[in-house]
Amino acid sequence: MINIGSDFIGSCKNLQKNNYLQVSIWIITIKIAIFVCYKNKQCTLFKTIIIIFKFAIKRSESVLNKIKIFTNPFETIKRVFLYKKISRLLEHQIKKKMNKIRIAVQKSGRLNEDSMHILKEIGIAIDNGKDQLKAAARNFPLEVFYLRNGDIPQYLRDGVVDAAIIGENVLIEKGNDIEFVERLGFSKCKVSIAVPKNSTANSLKDLDGKRIATSYPNTVTKYLEKNKIKAQLHTINGSVEIAPNIGLADGICDIVSSGSTLFKNGLKEIEVLFESEAVLAVSPAISEEKKVILEKIQFRIKAVLKGRNSKYVLLNAPNDKIAEIISILPGMKSPTVLPLAKEGWSSVHSVIDKGQFWQIIDALKAKGAEGILVCPIENMVL
Repeated sequence: MINIGSDFIGSCKNLQKNNYLQVSIWIITIKIAIFVCYKNKQCTLFKTIIIIFKFAIKRSESVLNKIKIFTNPFETIKRVFLYKKISRLLEHQIKKKMNKIRIAVQKSGRLNEDSMHILKEIGIAIDNGKDQLKAAARNFPLEVFYLRNGDIPQYLRDGVVDAAIIGENVLIEKGNDIEFVERLGFSKCKVSIAVPKNSTANSLKDLDGKRIATSYPNTVTKYLEKNKIKAQLHTINGSVEIAPNIGLADGICDIVSSGSTLFKNGLKEIEVLFESEAVLAVSPAISEEKKVILEKIQFRIKAVLKGRNSKYVLLNAPNDKIAEIISILPGMKSPTVLPLAKEGWSSVHSVIDKGQFWQIIDALKAKGAEGILVCPIENMVL
């Protein structure tokens, strides 16, 4: 340690500068030496500080010899530490940004509303201003990209976004090479073929050799080939329902939700190609780090969807009927049975599927259940 200190002081003497600098360096050297005396375990730190000081002094000497301008070694030291601090900060910010998962949603419309709603339900708060094309979550490593629905498959394919909430119908049409990991249960529709109500066509075979207008040329072509039907396709982007009325086509293929649009345009459905709903699609270029984040999102979505499709039921029943009532209730593992203050009676708690709700309730009443209370479930973590 003494040798290092002497070497350092020797380097200081090489500076042809005023006493102010010499005295400052001496004071710092003494303070370091005193510190080391009390903290013998800090010898490594002492050596590091000396090395930095020597570097700063040599740097100052070099500048002074070349351009005859004095460079304070303490400024050099400050820059070294400041540079390291800024570098670490930038590295942290870049890493933090890179670890954010990028999810695409439809720019506007019902699918956009439902997509943002489910993100809110799984606890992700999005700062979304008007007409924003990108927004970050405040409490989760996620960025939302607002894109045209038809462009999303290509963004997934190129790795511009890591995942997307998109209609399965769009994925089949433009991204059949892209996988999805979760059905989301909203934006349900059918992709159907329809003809005018006064048309003699009542099945797909009746459209052989006819004209079909559609926004889904790839989907329709594959379906017709599969069923060995030859038809002339007219690709239209939007307002497909008007095509038969203006003589452009004999039938159409488009998405059908409630059927009201077909009814208003004097059309009838004759063939359903497939049913569709919103899905969580994944980019083939997603990184392993972002897969971990996606799994967390998927876990939360499953909990929300399970809660939506289930009801929590509480009921009172006589003890001699408990076995029969339990046999009706599916539960998660087993219904909870708690004794009541009234002798011979118990309270039964369970979860039932929303789709079978009324059938189960009727069966429970028939078995002697009373005071049936039904509660919604917000989330259901299994």
